[in-house]
Amino acid sequence: MAQRTTADETLPRQELSAYLRDLATEFEQGGGTTIQGEEQGEETVQREETITVPVGNKDVSLHPPQNVDVSVEVVERSSMLRGDRETIDIELSWKP
Repeated sequence: MAQRTTADETLPRQELSAYLRDLATEFEQGGGTTIQGEEQGEETVQREETITVPVGNKDVSLHPPQNVDVSVEVVERSSMLRGDRETIDIELSWKP
């Protein structure tokens, strides 16, 4: 079952940059939860990194691994009737 949380809003560039900076900090530091387990009779401690992503009025907790797939797409449209439009799509994906 897939659960999707979305929010669309218009932000001033300064607020957008702060949001992206906060998201980058989450990926760098991660909240982290310590999990203890056993491996071949010895106790080991594993760390599961948890990040919190604000989406609209909700916070979503995610568990990205050390390597994350990144896709960036930039589209520049020019139209006589509709005017110019530029779009950046950034997609981050992984298997927890």
